[in-house]
Amino acid sequence: MSAHTEQPPATPEEIWAILRAITRKQEEADERADEQRQQDRLKAKQDRQKAEQERERDHQKAEQEIRDIRRIMAETAEEHRKWLEEDRKRSQEAAEWAKEAKERSKEADLRLKKAEALFTGQWGKLVESLVEGKLVELLRARSIDVYHTSARVRGQHGPVQWEYDVVAHNGEEVVVVEVKSTMKVADVRAFLAGIATFKQREWRYQRDRVYGAMAYLRAEEEAAVFAERRGLFVIRATGDSASIVNKDTFRPRSFG
Repeated sequence: MSAHTEQPPATPEEIWAILRAITRKQEEADERADEQRQQDRLKAKQDRQKAEQERERDHQKAEQEIRDIRRIMAETAEEHRKWLEEDRKRSQEAAEWAKEAKERSKEADLRLKKAEALFTGQWGKLVESLVEGKLVELLRARSIDVYHTSARVRGQHGPVQWEYDVVAHNGEEVVVVEVKSTMKVADVRAFLAGIATFKQREWRYQRDRVYGAMAYLRAEEEAAVFAERRGLFVIRATGDSASIVNKDTFRPRSFG
């Protein structure tokens, strides 16, 4: 028979050394994972900022296009007036100038339509995004559990006509949304005046609690801050999506 030699049991010091080595490896792995997550978050933030800058540049370019077009049209109108005055002296020259002015007007009109189509398209995409479910998701995140949305809700009583861009409801709560390409303080004031009569106009919501919201592509004159202070949800469009920009502590005002 061969003698069997048993391994001596590990000492407490050896066991602690093994545990410390395992712990160090785990800590190193955790540090590498944290570093990678930080890098991913930084890259995602940079990507969002870059996309936002690109959208802002496109928007500014469109605005500049509109300004240029309006200037061209004003200049064209002034030139056309002068050409008509010259017509009394030189009818042939006036006819040629009028023809040139007409061509320039057509070009300016075309550029104006293209620029305005950009704003109209952005407005339409925002309304479409809200109606197709984004608004429901946003409001549910703010504890207003709506499930049905309607776009361009119109009505008339006698000579009085009205239209609401988007209306969302759940049978107990209603959120009326006004959509603007560029939101100004005056737009917020006008909406507040209109929503005050919402229940008088839309009788089906007489028993519901009514809230208001302003959705926009751009805001001027601190309009977003003004709207929030008046108790309105503030929804900003970013690309084909949208987000509520109110503070987490915001509580909407009930308009009835």
